[in-house]
Amino acid sequence: MLRILLVSFLFLATNLWAQDRTISGTVSSEDDGSGLPGVNVILQGTTTGTTTDIDGNFKLDVPDDGGVLVFSFIGLSAQELEIGSRSVIDVVMSSDVEELQEVVVTALGITKEKAALGYAVTSVGGEQLEARPEADIARLLRGKVPGVDITSTSGIVGTGTNIIIRGHTSISGSNQPLFVLDGVPIDASTFADRSFSSGGSTSSSRFLDLDPNNVADVSVLKGLAATVLYGEAGRNGVILITTKTGSVGGPSNNKKVEVTFNQSYFVNEVASLPDDQDNWGNGWQNFASGAFSNWGAPLSGGEFQQNGRNGVDDAGTIKHPYDRSAWNAVFPELVGARWPYQAYDNLQNFFVKGSQKNTSIGLAANVGSNSSIKANYGWTRDEGYVPFNNYTKHNFSLGSNTQLSNGLKLNSTFNYIQSETMKPMSSPIYSSNPSGNSLFSNVLYTPRSWNLTGLPYERPDDHSSVYYRGGNDIQHPYWTLNNTSDRDNIERFIGNIALSYEIADFLNVTYRLGLDHYNMMKNYRVNKGGRQTPDGEYQTSNRSNTITDQQLNLNGAVELSADLDLDFLVGANLKSTSYERHTINSSEQFVYDLFTHSNFITTTASSYVFAENTYGAFANLSLGFKDWAFLSASARNDWTSTLEPENRAVLYPSASISVLPFQAAGISNDMLNYLKIRVGYGTSAGYPSPYSTRGTLATYTKMFQTAGGTIMNSNAVSNFYANPNLKPEIHKELEVGLEGRFWKNRIGIDVSLYNKDSEDLIINLELDPSTGYTSSTVNSAAINNKGIEAIVNVIPIQTQNITWDISANFTLNRSEVKKIADGIDQVLIAGASFLGNFAKPGLPFNMIWGAPILRDYGTLSVDDVPYDERKNYSPIISSAGIYQYAGTDGFLGDPNPDYVVNVTNTISYKWISLRAQVDHTVGGDIWGGTASTLTGRGILKYTGFDRFVPVVVTGVDKDGNVNNIQVTPNAHYWRDTGVWYDEQRMFDASTIRLREISLSIVAPKSWLNGTPFGRASLTFSGQNLWHMAYNFPESANMDPEVLSLGVGNGKGFDRTTGPTSKKYGATLSFTF
Repeated sequence: MLRILLVSFLFLATNLWAQDRTISGTVSSEDDGSGLPGVNVILQGTTTGTTTDIDGNFKLDVPDDGGVLVFSFIGLSAQELEIGSRSVIDVVMSSDVEELQEVVVTALGITKEKAALGYAVTSVGGEQLEARPEADIARLLRGKVPGVDITSTSGIVGTGTNIIIRGHTSISGSNQPLFVLDGVPIDASTFADRSFSSGGSTSSSRFLDLDPNNVADVSVLKGLAATVLYGEAGRNGVILITTKTGSVGGPSNNKKVEVTFNQSYFVNEVASLPDDQDNWGNGWQNFASGAFSNWGAPLSGGEFQQNGRNGVDDAGTIKHPYDRSAWNAVFPELVGARWPYQAYDNLQNFFVKGSQKNTSIGLAANVGSNSSIKANYGWTRDEGYVPFNNYTKHNFSLGSNTQLSNGLKLNSTFNYIQSETMKPMSSPIYSSNPSGNSLFSNVLYTPRSWNLTGLPYERPDDHSSVYYRGGNDIQHPYWTLNNTSDRDNIERFIGNIALSYEIADFLNVTYRLGLDHYNMMKNYRVNKGGRQTPDGEYQTSNRSNTITDQQLNLNGAVELSADLDLDFLVGANLKSTSYERHTINSSEQFVYDLFTHSNFITTTASSYVFAENTYGAFANLSLGFKDWAFLSASARNDWTSTLEPENRAVLYPSASISVLPFQAAGISNDMLNYLKIRVGYGTSAGYPSPYSTRGTLATYTKMFQTAGGTIMNSNAVSNFYANPNLKPEIHKELEVGLEGRFWKNRIGIDVSLYNKDSEDLIINLELDPSTGYTSSTVNSAAINNKGIEAIVNVIPIQTQNITWDISANFTLNRSEVKKIADGIDQVLIAGASFLGNFAKPGLPFNMIWGAPILRDYGTLSVDDVPYDERKNYSPIISSAGIYQYAGTDGFLGDPNPDYVVNVTNTISYKWISLRAQVDHTVGGDIWGGTASTLTGRGILKYTGFDRFVPVVVTGVDKDGNVNNIQVTPNAHYWRDTGVWYDEQRMFDASTIRLREISLSIVAPKSWLNGTPFGRASLTFSGQNLWHMAYNFPESANMDPEVLSLGVGNGKGFDRTTGPTSKKYGATLSFTF
């Protein structure tokens, strides 16, 4: 394949064409006479063209014999003008109020007029993605597309992002959408070598490999009517990305060569930190000690200072925590030392200001009259808010298109990516030490009276971790930083070649070959001497993933009559996926800081290999009547290798209708510009993982050694029972919508309502061990999602010099689990059986399950009271004056938001543009481990009150009498605010945030006269600069937009796996 590509490029390079003369002119508006920027000016029948600058001016080199210039712009009537002998052509363009021919990219990369579509498609232009402080293209889409829930796992550089479109539709399968890059389906998986409990939430998503600065356009297909031609792969929605190198055309100004240069610098820092109290230090029950919590004596210098009492001497000091007999030999200088018992700014000193730097260079060239090439190189260096967290990426892209003399068209794009990510350890917490190596909990929980930077983090003799607590059972955060690492290395190639030929005026045939291949190496290191993995650990893995996608299309358009048009498409698709993973795990390190597997005493290895093939045949027929009524019908049949022959063929039909009432009624005026009513119905399926229907055999070597010294090997049947009767999951969706534009197109609406049923969902089923197996999978569950999506666009001001554009979108989704399985009450989706997300019939998907407190329900039982009404009943206080466990676990909250509203204001004045995006998420519960534990440990600012004054917990005793038992604040806050009971950790995650703000300055043409630059701009931008989660304790400053369970189906958990980040900086761009 590479030889073919090389020959193609050499062919392009030899077809040079000399330009003969230059045409210039100005394109202006009929309404106010102002120059129109961004108008397309194309030499008819060629790829030669340009766009007008900010003042409406253009220049274009054309052949000496002239030709026809085509002027076009969305919302304006296109014009075709003969060049003749003219050298100056001025054009006045008027609004096309009858029909705005907006064109969007749909399934299989086919462009269609949006008016003809019976389903919702949302497009985001590249100008909204480039020059932004984010290397992850998915995170840049947040708040820009209704119906799409995008959540980062944390603000740690290089971590994953979760994308859910129109709710979860599978319990055990993936709910992530399909990514298509320049027509090629690519892998966007998030691979983790460890579960979330061992720090798997920091794993990166593979769409991080893409370069946002090389994106020309993103189209999001949300409904099944829109994605049916992708078959099973499109069941969760499709994100179509067209790169600048993958888009057709040469330099925008028609120079022989055009070069663009972008340089960005952004500051990267933690989005928010909790406000600490400065009155109380480490200890218990108002006495200074080396406890885990911060309920000790009053701090020296604090509001309630009492030096000389409660374990603090008259000078306001305590015994140095490292002055202990076991350490006297290694820290002799600290024998007899005293420690100032005062407040220290640990968080402010620990977190650092990182930076993100981006360099992007693009080249576009016309090669002859019918060929062009584009190339782009991007470099990204992103440094996080903690030391040693960084991400480095190189992107190289190359694209070409040519039309040969025999009519054959050749298009190709190639992308090479190389990246490296270094991430901190981030295992989750419950209330105390994390379950594995983790950085953030031991930082955030640091008592106010200890100075992180002032306490040595390791013994000088053996490099083991040391910290303040008497038992030395807390790992020093700086030891974690300097003795652990989690590294990913990626090499990836994504490319495609498309050949198309016009068989007749109405008929085209296209063949496309796409390839996506990457190698991913993960390297996980922990030195010996820590408290969480005392003997050290070393894990390496190597993944190789290859997707080959071949597609053959025959498409055409026929005018059946003066009123009736027919478009058709038939095609076939073959997609092959091969995957390998090889992992080596080693433990019990011999020599400190030497990471080779031979330096570890115990080593195990494992491998996993699979191959999957999907064959598809598809067709689409579209009828258009008088340009105001459109009917489309599609179908795809897939055959998959992951199911048995009798179940592997699945047919997905779909149909949609679009009607334009204003056009049908002949209504055309300035107030009623455009109206469309649409209805779409689509289907899809979901396949199980490979080998789910066939039994497997596991092999084990060196199982044991006989008395005679013989090494015994073994093999065994898997404990998983492969179900040969497994069938695909089935999805069906009905969507209706309304689109309209009014008042000279200055008010626009786009509303969609959908109802999606997912049936025969595959769930994991536990089996009685007496069967010889422990688990299997069956088709049994069902989920329903219904919702509303809306986009409203208003232009209150539009004059020659100033424009104010307001765009808002609204998302509401309601999910309900309809069925699990006979005899199965609920199933675990993510997390742990005692604390996680569950599916239960009659409730929303992803309900949070955990430990509630005992409440007085009167004559009712706990099962009679809905989970969201239980807080209306009084807690039953124990004889010790504190809350009690209810005795059984139960549902605590729904992590799904009630609705989401995003509003973007753009104000443009001549060559200056100010843009701000504000997002508001209303509702949705979260298990807030950070906020509740910082409260329970006495660190948050609002716990800095007089702790010598007892408190009375609100509630009743077992007889229903109002509680009047006094307890210490230590007893109440430690037990009652969440450290012990999950119900007290639940918060409403409603949040308002300033998602993005930018100020762009584009140099007027007059500034660039006499310079080599065709365009110059400077953009100042910021992301996530402010947020307010108004239902959390004020001093928590919590940002709930995190996923501690990692990328997947879980939601609504903050287990202190890393806070979010904010970025701000500037981008300088030149074109010459």
